[in-house]
Amino acid sequence: MSVEGDFLVFDSGKLINFDKTDKTPLSVADSWLLEDGRVRSLDRHFSRFQKWVNSIEPIDETVLSEFFDSVRDILPKKGEWFPRIEFREQSSLGERLFLRIRPAPERTEFLDLWSFPEPDPRENPLIKGPDLSLCQQLRRKANLHGADEAVLLDKQGYIADGALSSILWWRGDSLCAPDNSTNWLESITRQELFELAAQAGFETVQERCKPSDLEGLEVWSASSLQGVRGVRNWKGVSLGEAKKLASFRKRLQLLSAPVG
Repeated sequence: MSVEGDFLVFDSGKLINFDKTDKTPLSVADSWLLEDGRVRSLDRHFSRFQKWVNSIEPIDETVLSEFFDSVRDILPKKGEWFPRIEFREQSSLGERLFLRIRPAPERTEFLDLWSFPEPDPRENPLIKGPDLSLCQQLRRKANLHGADEAVLLDKQGYIADGALSSILWWRGDSLCAPDNSTNWLESITRQELFELAAQAGFETVQERCKPSDLEGLEVWSASSLQGVRGVRNWKGVSLGEAKKLASFRKRLQLLSAPVG
């Protein structure tokens, strides 16, 4: 079986090639970087996916466990990939769980940000999937403004999320991220970075901030694909140097473990 670009459906306890076009809405999605059979926190991705699916339509735990085992077994052991698991609530019974095996896009160490000038337009910001297409469009808008990622703000202008990433910043020796007053998507990479910071003796803080509150600070963008990247430019915000980035990129890389 060719794995590049494969689209597989979980049917009767196994993953098989799915050669039809599924136009039903994407209810839940989760993805991760896979490098030569190694991945960060795969069990956390499965657990988050299961939680999101069950918040929409509870599925027998045994079925999801078999699905996750099948995903582990079929993932490529060589090369760089960006697999995605999907749940499509409106698909036919027996055809609701899917796996896409896709080549990993380019990764970079730094990026530029652009603040989307309207309030966060996501309809379901707490689950990855329903707004995925919209967030991809927002990132393309950022590209048109010379940036790599769009930052989403709430109605009062406070930072919620990146379109397809989490935004973090350093205030002195405290690693910070948006608090629960804004709708930020649960991020495994953000969680990993908070844990690594705490292990290294740094304080971790959740706070409510506008982009202008980050003047002179080191700012990061985090995602399962990119890991953590330093923000080089943010239109309208003068940022500080990325002094802690290199060490945390190394620490994050050490979390990768074999899929099996």
